[in-house]
Amino acid sequence: MKKFLSILLVLALTLSMFCVASAEGKKVGVAMPTMDLQRWIQDGENMKKQLEAAGYVVDLQYANNDVATQVSQIENMLLDEVEVLVVASIDGGALGTVLQQAKDAGVAVIAYDRLLTGTEYVDYYTTFDNYKVGQIQGQYVVDKFDLANTDKTYTIEFTAGSPDDNNAGLFFAGAFDTLKPYLDNGKLVCVSGQTQFETVATPAWNSATAQARMDNILAGYYADSLTGGQTLDICLCSNDSTALGVTNSLVAFGYTAENIPVITGQDCDIANTKNMVKGLQAMSVFKDTRALAEATVKMVGEILSGAEVTLNATYANGVKDVASFNCTPVFADVNNYTELLIESGYYTAEQLAE
Repeated sequence: MKKFLSILLVLALTLSMFCVASAEGKKVGVAMPTMDLQRWIQDGENMKKQLEAAGYVVDLQYANNDVATQVSQIENMLLDEVEVLVVASIDGGALGTVLQQAKDAGVAVIAYDRLLTGTEYVDYYTTFDNYKVGQIQGQYVVDKFDLANTDKTYTIEFTAGSPDDNNAGLFFAGAFDTLKPYLDNGKLVCVSGQTQFETVATPAWNSATAQARMDNILAGYYADSLTGGQTLDICLCSNDSTALGVTNSLVAFGYTAENIPVITGQDCDIANTKNMVKGLQAMSVFKDTRALAEATVKMVGEILSGAEVTLNATYANGVKDVASFNCTPVFADVNNYTELLIESGYYTAEQLAE
């Protein structure tokens, strides 16, 4: 028996050494959209760190939210003979031609947290359950205001993400579908009437754009909200960069932590987490980019070793159903951010200190 166990141990060690050796020197291209948002910097850093720890050579590029730049970067990665491409796209529907080049070169393509749409030339997709992200935001509002039981009416305004990001529609749909019964029965009222995704979307997820739009909403519909007039109770924001713009608008208008509307977000960016601590943002959906990077690195290894790829979902991209792996998001607020963000090592206490 001992001899048998020893043989198994030797085989396991040999297999482990083979896997490390098989990764050694293999090139992986990682195309990220921008360094303008904190989350993409973290995604890129996590991906590079974990891939290099597994023995891969990593070409990490950021495209400054310019599609032509991202196309050029991917072309250069293909010329450099990467064996797998991990792509977080700027515009999920704008990369079809360069992705066909990857297919022709025998390079596997993993869409990273943003689905590549309108093309057959994407092999896999790693992401969070993005409809679920919106559901978490919507359910937070339902629970916060006890909408299932209250007889009161509350006002709400929506701020969604970038129309060229497939995820933005999923975030908004998850939140809106959760809240729609209460809009229909009058417990929630959108005074501006702006409830269509196309109307509330924020190009490039830009904070200044979200702030300017909220400035206009406040001036047009809530001008006397601080002096006894029409109140604003909820600002449903799809992510933290749009939430930051909305918060800046409300604070400039005169709101404080004592009377600011409930504001949702996503990503637990440092500035937004500080706002949660100060009472200026109610919650943010936490998508641990370390877990997403880990799932993607695992997928890269499975692809290159010829192993069965671990999957738990599919997403329709307009041409095909893309085999996918979903990570699970959770919500953070002032009550649990220490456990989720500091004790887990995602941030240090110093990073979140004022």
